[in-house]
Amino acid sequence: MEKLIETIVQAIEDKKGKNIVSLDLSGFDGAICSHFVVCNADTTTQVAAIADSVEEKVLEVLGEKVWRIEGQQTALWIALDFVDVVVHVFTTELREFYKLEELWADAPIKRYEYEE
Repeated sequence: MEKLIETIVQAIEDKKGKNIVSLDLSGFDGAICSHFVVCNADTTTQVAAIADSVEEKVLEVLGEKVWRIEGQQTALWIALDFVDVVVHVFTTELREFYKLEELWADAPIKRYEYEE
């Protein structure tokens, strides 16, 4: 699990995704997965590039394929489902609108600082 999250975060950082966080949902009954990884980007082109990077890097490093991807048509919000971990790549505007982290405010959160 930790290696998967680490690989996802690295793939997001490779494409300069912003405000990367992981939420530990394992303590919540009814949660659809054990972790969310959330980030944002300023354009739909960058959102799509981040999602592609995550899919490719996880396959390359861990040999795991994404189970399901939603949102590629508009690239405003792309969700990549790796069963235990769901990655949410938002446009900055939609992330601010949906406030996903606030919906899971009780979940332990880890923030990743991008280093150039």
